[in-house]
Amino acid sequence: MAERWEQAAFKARVDQVLHRFVADEADLLAAVDPALGPVADQVEAAVAVGKRLRSAFCYWGWRAARQPESEALLRAAASMELVHAAAVVHDDLIDDSPMRHGLPTAHVALGGAVRHHPRAVEAARSLAMLVGDLLMSLAGQLFATSGLPAAYLGRARPLWAALARDLIAGECLEILHTGLAPDTAASLKVIRYKTAKYTVEQPLLIGGALAGAGAGLREGYSAYGLPLGEAFQLRDDLLGLFGDPRRTGKADSDDVRGHRPTTLLAETWRVAGPDDRERLRALLGRHDLDEDGLEAVREVVRRLGTPDRVENMITARVEEALRALDELDVPTPATTALTALAHSAAVRLS
Repeated sequence: MAERWEQAAFKARVDQVLHRFVADEADLLAAVDPALGPVADQVEAAVAVGKRLRSAFCYWGWRAARQPESEALLRAAASMELVHAAAVVHDDLIDDSPMRHGLPTAHVALGGAVRHHPRAVEAARSLAMLVGDLLMSLAGQLFATSGLPAAYLGRARPLWAALARDLIAGECLEILHTGLAPDTAASLKVIRYKTAKYTVEQPLLIGGALAGAGAGLREGYSAYGLPLGEAFQLRDDLLGLFGDPRRTGKADSDDVRGHRPTTLLAETWRVAGPDDRERLRALLGRHDLDEDGLEAVREVVRRLGTPDRVENMITARVEEALRALDELDVPTPATTALTALAHSAAVRLS
């Protein structure tokens, strides 16, 4: 096993696999009818950029179990990014987010293809939903055709059902809690199922299952992956309100306008007095919220010290993950890489 692992070089390898695979599939889709060209373009756009953390965790779930470097495994790991791409398209659709990676989201971009439609907005949203559905299907296809032995793939197949079930459960919980009085426990449950599991824990477990990892190692993966996945989303919560949209590539008003059940807003509500709660009630969920209103929410959040509390929650979860990693009997390069990935996931500006 190589002593050094370059995250940028790994990302480039995953990008190559994804771009080639998705480009071929997009061409096949567009070949059905020229009208499908804009839809095929959005399938490709969905995987054009990304940190490729999920594929990295899958890769190290395999390597930490003492399996060798494998191009077939790289393809299987890359399929995790198609799951993420599908989740992003659906999430943007659910949240009515206008921008992702600094570009129009799929349901916005597809508006031009259905200008003639009598219900153009709904039609564009329907097309985006189908783009997300296709991406999830392609994830399974890339995984199944990765080139790994059928027996290896069979070991991991049950985890795909768990991945999809947990992801959908988290999305549903977010919808069900949106607009309700913020609650920290409910928000943490949403991020565990909507993000933490499919971002870190389940890619690790799938990589481990492919490698034939034992029960002890799999338990260690979960002990590392769940708190780290939560830290990842808690960082997203902070960036969603206080990040620079030029870096995050997303609008900084989405969570407030959508009255989403983020932990940042829930923690603010928990310590807010009657006057601050009344102010938040008047601002959260307003689709016409202007920059002054958004800054008023930020002022309440800052004054009540919520960013520091959320930073402490992130730190505690990263430390928990790294303690679990220290207890694992895995090769040194795996420990080094998973430590670096923990910091990449939790300490970032986008």
